[in-house]
Amino acid sequence: MKISELKAGMRNVSVVAKIDSVGQPRTVNLKTGGTNTVADAVISDESGSIKLSLWGEDISKVQTGDKVSIENGYINTFKGENSLSIGKFGKLKKI
Repeated sequence: MKISELKAGMRNVSVVAKIDSVGQPRTVNLKTGGTNTVADAVISDESGSIKLSLWGEDISKVQTGDKVSIENGYINTFKGENSLSIGKFGKLKKI
């Protein structure tokens, strides 16, 4: 699947892309209680780019310039901007 084909609300998204940038991790409060760490990355392929939300341990798995495979992700919309999330059931692999 190409990044340009991704639309709000899509599930079971699989893409191969390059990490263009990784933002500073920040701590957020979870709806379920407790906190977690999240960082925003930007990934791209030949068709376009999208924000990728990296949670917890996934933040330290990648750095700018890495090529990654994301399986079973989903598209979230926050403040009018689409972003790709891996969630509990998705996988992020460096290739």
